[in-house]
Amino acid sequence: MDCAVAYYRTSSQTNVDGDSVPRQRAACAAHATRAGLTIRQEFTDAAVKGADRIDARAGFQTMLAWCAEHDCRIIIVENASRFARDLIVQETGYQMLQQAGYTLVASDDPDAFTASTPTQDLIRQVLGAVAQFEKANLVAKLKAARDRKSAQLGRRIEGPLKDAAQVAAARRLAPSRSLRAVAEAMAEEGFRTATGTVLSAAHVSRLIKDIRLASR
Repeated sequence: MDCAVAYYRTSSQTNVDGDSVPRQRAACAAHATRAGLTIRQEFTDAAVKGADRIDARAGFQTMLAWCAEHDCRIIIVENASRFARDLIVQETGYQMLQQAGYTLVASDDPDAFTASTPTQDLIRQVLGAVAQFEKANLVAKLKAARDRKSAQLGRRIEGPLKDAAQVAAARRLAPSRSLRAVAEAMAEEGFRTATGTVLSAAHVSRLIKDIRLASR
């Protein structure tokens, strides 16, 4: 059977000791049985609001770390609102998981996160536009900095600013991936060594830790 984990969330301290988690556990277990999955581990965020960002939830981040270590890529929740009530948080969280190679499933509606509704389509279009803007803005900032430095030195430079772009890519791809997986994902985006080979794990590690370059 394929490996899966279950994620539970309670929105208030009162629900922590109530029937919320047992109900969520039963729903996730029922779906796992129907789908032929084995729930290897359970994770809970207690007293966490549905509008709280995914990356700000301690239990969720612990779950991702465990999944990465045990190569478990299916996450089951009771329903979409248990994952997130805010649609933007829900969509951005789902996209983050999808890009990291995870499958998120709501036990009451397995197609909940992939369904196409006017609201979801609008949110996806807005998020896509924002991502495109941020990328274009970064490119423009890097070019301006490169031009200033080149003018100061009287020669054209590329190295440090190329490194800054690598840092940004490495830090964006790093969550829930191994260093080797980050290097391979960066290679797909065009970040390679001077000879065209995939970056080493050690190189990726240095990029992720380089706060100075990442913050330019």
